[in-house]
Amino acid sequence: MISEMDKQIAALIERSNRILMVSHVRPDADAAGSLLGLGLALKDKGKQVQMVLQDGAGNFAYLPQHEQISRSPQGDVDMVIVVDCSDPDRVGNVLEGYGNPDLVVDHHKTNLNFGTYNIVEPEQVATAAIIFDHMESWGLAFSADIATCLLSGIVGDTIGFRTSNVNSDVLRKSAVLMDMGADLADVYQNELIMKPYTAIRYWGSGLNRLQYEDGLVWTSLTLADRNEIGYARNDDADLVNVLSAIKEASIAVIFVEQSPNEVKISWRAKPGYDVSGIALAFGGGGHAAAAGADVMDSLQNVQSAVITQTKQLLYNIRKG
Repeated sequence: MISEMDKQIAALIERSNRILMVSHVRPDADAAGSLLGLGLALKDKGKQVQMVLQDGAGNFAYLPQHEQISRSPQGDVDMVIVVDCSDPDRVGNVLEGYGNPDLVVDHHKTNLNFGTYNIVEPEQVATAAIIFDHMESWGLAFSADIATCLLSGIVGDTIGFRTSNVNSDVLRKSAVLMDMGADLADVYQNELIMKPYTAIRYWGSGLNRLQYEDGLVWTSLTLADRNEIGYARNDDADLVNVLSAIKEASIAVIFVEQSPNEVKISWRAKPGYDVSGIALAFGGGGHAAAAGADVMDSLQNVQSAVITQTKQLLYNIRKG
């Protein structure tokens, strides 16, 4: 049964010829995979599609047609789509001059519903899984390349089907995408296993600063680390997923210095702990088990404030 909103979105797509699609800064596999998966489906329907990530798609060269992703939009468009982004600020500056998005597709529980149409399903493991469910209702078809991109989003956000929200429905969707031509082994290897030499050296800097106290583990990565090692991106190279594997830790936090006065924070939590609220308190958002924020202040000040409040969160959960 096709919902009334899906019918309206399908009609909007039908009458739009020039479509701009964007996702969040420091893109992960779900951002890039959702952008490409839906973008390629729109192109197959004959639309002119610009797929834009402010930070580019350099980490996703294994995805088919990744070279179609640019860093900035050009010209007028009829429709703007934002995928895998809970907050308009998280897209960076690529939507300046384009107004509010027509369609937002996302699975973050802290989404601000900032589009004309909002397909926000927090129970889904990935935005790519939402796109999988709605594409046919929007008059779009699958291909092997599209299936690969969507499977990458699911694999990335579930850390290889290891998050607590993975169920049999997620596995069935993944199996369908494999039947359409997606190579699970290749996606898994490229997304989760293979890392650049500089990324592993970058991890070493963070691991050297690792601290643990009463169920909370944390560390930081500085601008000096990045410059000394030559790590080209401004993320944590997925080190936060290593921290979240520490058996004794209920919550893991990593701080990544973006500039002398800006810090990216990422939280990861074991089942039973919800870090989305604390991320929201610091101007960010996310899920119960994985959330993030960007804060304008020095690394020392941000780390002190966040660790204090995260310890309080742990205390409140255990107390109550």
